[in-house]
Amino acid sequence: MSINLELYRIFYHVAQTLSFSKAADALFLSQSAVSQHIHSLEKHLNTQLFHRSTKKVQLTGEGQLLLEHIQPALFSILQGEKLLAETAQMNRGRLHIAASDTICKYFLLQHLRAFHERYPNIEILITNRTSIECVKLLKNNMVDLVFTNLPNDYIDANLNVDELLTFQDIVIAPQKYTLLNQGAITYSQLLEYPILLLDRNSSTTQYLNQVFKDHALTLTPSVELGSIDLLVELTRIGLGITVVPDYVVSLNSNEYFRVTLKDRLPKRKLGMVSQAKTPLSNAVKTFMQLMLMHR
Repeated sequence: MSINLELYRIFYHVAQTLSFSKAADALFLSQSAVSQHIHSLEKHLNTQLFHRSTKKVQLTGEGQLLLEHIQPALFSILQGEKLLAETAQMNRGRLHIAASDTICKYFLLQHLRAFHERYPNIEILITNRTSIECVKLLKNNMVDLVFTNLPNDYIDANLNVDELLTFQDIVIAPQKYTLLNQGAITYSQLLEYPILLLDRNSSTTQYLNQVFKDHALTLTPSVELGSIDLLVELTRIGLGITVVPDYVVSLNSNEYFRVTLKDRLPKRKLGMVSQAKTPLSNAVKTFMQLMLMHR
C-alpha cells in the first residue's frame, strides 16, 4: 500500500533532531501536526518508530532501520531537485548534436563556440555521420539535434525542421580543365570529366543523382569519399571536378575555378532537425533559440 512521501520526510526530520518541536519548526508545521503525521506513519507500518517520554525522544530499533533506508532516498530526491534547478539555470546539462563533418567545420563551429562561452557548464557532445545516418540517430533518440542539408528523404512527419541557411552548390574544376572555363557548360558536358563526389549514401550525392536523373543523365563518380575537404584537395591537384556548397570553398584559389553552368543547380537549405513530440531539455531549447536568432 502506498503512503504519502511527506510522512517519510517528517519522520526523517524528527529522527534527525530527536525532537518533535524542532522538526515542526524546520517544517513550518505545528508540533501537534508533526505528532499526528508520525502516528499515521506508525499505524500504516504497524510499527512503533520512536520511544517518547516527557524528557526525550529516541528511535526504536525499527525506527533506526527505517532511517537507514529513508536517508539516502531523501538525499537522492534533494539532489534531483538541485540538479533540475541547476539545469533550469543552465549551470548543468547536456547537448548532443549529430552532423556531417562539413557542416560541423564550416557552419556549426562558430555557434558552438558562442554557446560554450555563454554556458560553459553545459556538456556538448558531437557525433559525425552522413546526414542520412544523423537523421536515423535522431529517430532512435540517440541524439538531441541534427543539422543536415535539405532535402533529406529520411526526415518524416515525426520530426521538426527549422531552415537556417540557403546555399548554392557549385562545381569546381582544376586549372588544367581550361575548356570548362570558356563559357557556360551543360550537365552532359560535365560527365565528360572525372567527377569526385561524397559517399553515395550522403544526402548531397543522392540529391545530385536526382538532379542529373531529372535531365535524363546518369551521374557516375570516379571517386567517392566521406570528406568535402578531401574532394576539394583532389580537385586542386587535378584528379577531377567536384560539387561543393558555396559556403565551404574560397574561390580566390589559383588552383581551381568555379564552372559556369547553363542550368544552375537548384539552391538548397541547411536545416536543424529535432523530435516533434519528444520534450526537449533546457540546454537543447536554449541552443535552438541561439541558432534561430542568427539565421
